[in-house]
Amino acid sequence: MMQPLWTPSEEQKAQSRMAAFIRLVGERHGLDLADFQALHRFSVERQEDFWNAAWDFCGVKASVRGTRVLVDGDKMPGARYFPDARLNYAENALRRRDSAPAIIFRGEDKVRSELSWAELHDAVGRMARALRRAGVKPGDRIAAVVPNMPETTVAFLGTVAIGAIWSSCSPDFGERGILDRFGQIEPKVLVVCDGYFYNGKQLDITDKIAHVLTQLPTIETVVVIDYTGAAEAAVRKLPKAATYGEFLGHEPVGEIAFEQVPFDHPIFILFSSGTTGVPKCIVHRTGGIILKHLTEHQLHGNIRAGDRFFYFSTCGWMMWNWLMSGLMSEATLVLYDGSPFAPSERVLFDYAEEVGMTQFGTSAKYVDALKKTGWRPIDTHKLPALRTMFSTGSPLAPESFAFVYAGIKPGIHLASISGGTDLCGCFVGGNPLAPVYEGEIQSPMLGNAVDVFDDEGRPLPRGKGELVCAAPFPSMPVMFWNDPTGEKYFNAYFARFPNVWTHGDFAEWTEHGGMIIHGRSDATLNPGGVRIGTAEIYAQVEQIPEVIEAIAIGQDWDGDVRVVLFVRLREGVALSEDLVKRIKTQIRTGASPRHVPAKVIAIADIPRTKSGKITEIAVRDVIHGREVKNREALANPEALDLYKDLPALRD
Repeated sequence: MMQPLWTPSEEQKAQSRMAAFIRLVGERHGLDLADFQALHRFSVERQEDFWNAAWDFCGVKASVRGTRVLVDGDKMPGARYFPDARLNYAENALRRRDSAPAIIFRGEDKVRSELSWAELHDAVGRMARALRRAGVKPGDRIAAVVPNMPETTVAFLGTVAIGAIWSSCSPDFGERGILDRFGQIEPKVLVVCDGYFYNGKQLDITDKIAHVLTQLPTIETVVVIDYTGAAEAAVRKLPKAATYGEFLGHEPVGEIAFEQVPFDHPIFILFSSGTTGVPKCIVHRTGGIILKHLTEHQLHGNIRAGDRFFYFSTCGWMMWNWLMSGLMSEATLVLYDGSPFAPSERVLFDYAEEVGMTQFGTSAKYVDALKKTGWRPIDTHKLPALRTMFSTGSPLAPESFAFVYAGIKPGIHLASISGGTDLCGCFVGGNPLAPVYEGEIQSPMLGNAVDVFDDEGRPLPRGKGELVCAAPFPSMPVMFWNDPTGEKYFNAYFARFPNVWTHGDFAEWTEHGGMIIHGRSDATLNPGGVRIGTAEIYAQVEQIPEVIEAIAIGQDWDGDVRVVLFVRLREGVALSEDLVKRIKTQIRTGASPRHVPAKVIAIADIPRTKSGKITEIAVRDVIHGREVKNREALANPEALDLYKDLPALRD
């Protein structure tokens, strides 16, 4: 029987926020909730009672709550939560106003800064006042091309404080990628930086922004954050521009007039990856994000007031939005912008040790890359404050689970989490009451009726199928922008199974009540009609030391589909017959004979999205001679050219 990598002690369980919530629910409703599974059943079977309790336990601030909790709860889409409520996200985020740090920031080794809660409150107040002075009204869009830095947090909170809608991407986006997103939503204000740092280099974006502005006619004001010291020069080049300091002004703020908006009022617009066309504009609702993030952070993540919460993310990934919500739990946000390997692989752990991080969030790809450096933080760093490590972005390989416990910290709670931009949250994730097993996500999230369906829409207690959510939840998107009939929204999630959210992941339940994600279901391989998740192949290939990373696709071949594996090798390594044999043997013994690729091909680069996810579908299209509709959505679009007309795929 598989042994857990970590099991919470009875004391840890008793002191967790999850245990405290179980006690509250039990006392309030006269229930004996023996464990997490009982609480989860309660959360999906008695949604009104659950979300009412979560509202109280997490201390949601609202000017009006109302008595109605869920209307049309049998409709997906169409269900509405707290339809009478009036509240504001920024007001929930700015609960404190003291001298303790609200934000700690590092921009590689170039920039260091901090903001206290009082300083953050006053800066947000000035931003809100400046935006109102610029004519911004509730429902107007504020777009941003920005690094993950304190000024960005201020701009975001100032935007939602007045009921406007925020949308951001990172400064490494190309001109087309920016326009494909912001051109759809017609923003009134554009917030940008004067440049950014990456891998020790200073990169200017002013000319790119100037070109973007010629094609965004709705922009009335440009705000330039001084990050690299070139803001004033940028302002001289950009129309309608002012520096961040000039725009905010320095007059005392006093109290902030937080716009009280309905629960379903749009808070921000996130975008799909856009690798198969123009990105979908996913509009999220204020109250849904507040409730979803509070329960995920406080109950599943055990985040408490005073914690130092870090997630390595750019402003083009939904994990940035998830990180921002840590303020609602009165946690200090620990921000980092730049390369996680500059000047060395130690940089994020130096930072963790220096500031006393309590939660360290990153991508599965980072954990794998760190493991392959051969360096182990446990040998050089003491991390006494670190309680939790979050991982997402792609499935975390079993070997990476083991590395965290052997190479980072043995007593840590490793919370592999999975959800997405679509819900700006998680369907499955960490559970402070449950053991951690290698390769498994611990539990479904509270309030989410998560299941795995077969192709006919029947639940699969065992075996691989479609990840679904069989009941509504508060952070379902309000809508897609520019989708007046709701047809695109409906087709994205609800067209396959009636009244059920189909998420697009290939998944299975484990014997421990957890889940394994096998990759995106639209990238699932089907050799001989058998569905295979790409993550199962990657988990094996990552154990081969000569392989840096890999990408697997299905090639139409001889009336069937054959699996083709592309591998990026370490410098100086050639793809010999022996290495191919070792790769295939590892996959055969670690997964199954059906997972073994028909072809293994060395490749110089692997295309990935701006958030670091590899793009199987784009590669599959290229090798079949189909056009990739939106190359600008990729961080390295030139990599696609490496896959065109490969002789190795002709036989």
